[in-house]
Amino acid sequence: MPTVEEKLAAMKADLADRDGVLVAFSGGVDSSVVAALAHDALGDDAVACTAKSETLPDAELEDANEVAEEIGIRHEIAEFSELDDPAFVANDDDRCYHCRTMRLGTMFERASELGIDIVCDGTNADDVDAGHRPGLRAVEELDAYSPLLQHDISKAEVREIAELYDLSVADKPAMACLSSRIPTGLEVTEERLSRIERAETLLRQWGFSQFRIRDHDGLARIEVGEDELSRALDEEFASAARDYLTELGFDHVTLDLGGYRTGSVSPEGESADAESESKRTDEPLVEDVFSTDYPTSDS
Repeated sequence: MPTVEEKLAAMKADLADRDGVLVAFSGGVDSSVVAALAHDALGDDAVACTAKSETLPDAELEDANEVAEEIGIRHEIAEFSELDDPAFVANDDDRCYHCRTMRLGTMFERASELGIDIVCDGTNADDVDAGHRPGLRAVEELDAYSPLLQHDISKAEVREIAELYDLSVADKPAMACLSSRIPTGLEVTEERLSRIERAETLLRQWGFSQFRIRDHDGLARIEVGEDELSRALDEEFASAARDYLTELGFDHVTLDLGGYRTGSVSPEGESADAESESKRTDEPLVEDVFSTDYPTSDS
C-alpha cells in the first residue's frame, strides 16, 4: 500500500503534467492541500478561486484569503447567488447538488476566462463512502477533477499533508455553508442566512471553535463541541446568547445538550462540504423538543 509520501509525490507529478489548473478553493483543509500541491507543481499556472455567495460567511472568505497568501497562490474571487435558483431555495434533499452545480459552474466560467481547462476540487477518498452525497453528482456531471480522490488520499492523510506543508488549516474544524444550518424543507432565505452568520460570528468572538446555530424557523438551536459544552452552560453565556440572538430576530434560543453533530438537520447520510452528515427524523425537531415527556421527581 502506498505511503502518504508516495501518494503526495504521485499527485504532484500528476498536477505537474497539466498546463494549468484552477482550484475550487474554500480555505478548508482539503482544498488548501490541493491548492498547495498545485502551486508547488505548477507555480503561476495554478490559480485558487473562491466562490462568494450568501451562504459563505465573511469570516470564511477572510480565512481563504489568508491561506491563499500563506500558500503563495494567485487567488481569484468569483461571485454568484444560490438564491437565484428556486430549487436551491426550496431546500430539498438535493440542496447540495444544486449548490455544487452553481458553485462549480462559476469556477468553470472563471477558468475559461483565464484560459484554463481543468477545475480541481477537494473531494477526498473518504467522501465517496459518506452516504447520500448529491454534491458529488455535480462534480461528476461537470467533470471536475478531484486529485485527492484520484490518488486515494483519505481525510486523515489530507491533514497529514497539510502539516507537512505547515498549513495553518491542518487542524481546522469543518465549516459547511450557512444553508446547512436550515432544516431540510424549510426555505433558504437571505434573512435566515444573515441571522445565522451574525449569531455564529458572536460564538467565534466568544472563543468557541466547533459550533453551529441551527435555525428552526425562528428557534435558534446552539450546538457546540462536547469539550466546550460546559462553557456554554455558564449562566453568563446563556443570558448573553439569549439576549443577542433575540435581537437578531430569533423567537427562542436553546442549547443542544447533545453537543455539536454534523448534519443534525440534514437528510440521513447526507454530507455538507465533505463532512459526513447523519441523523434525520421524520418530525420537525422543534416539535419533538416540546412534545417529549420528561421524568419528574414524582415519577
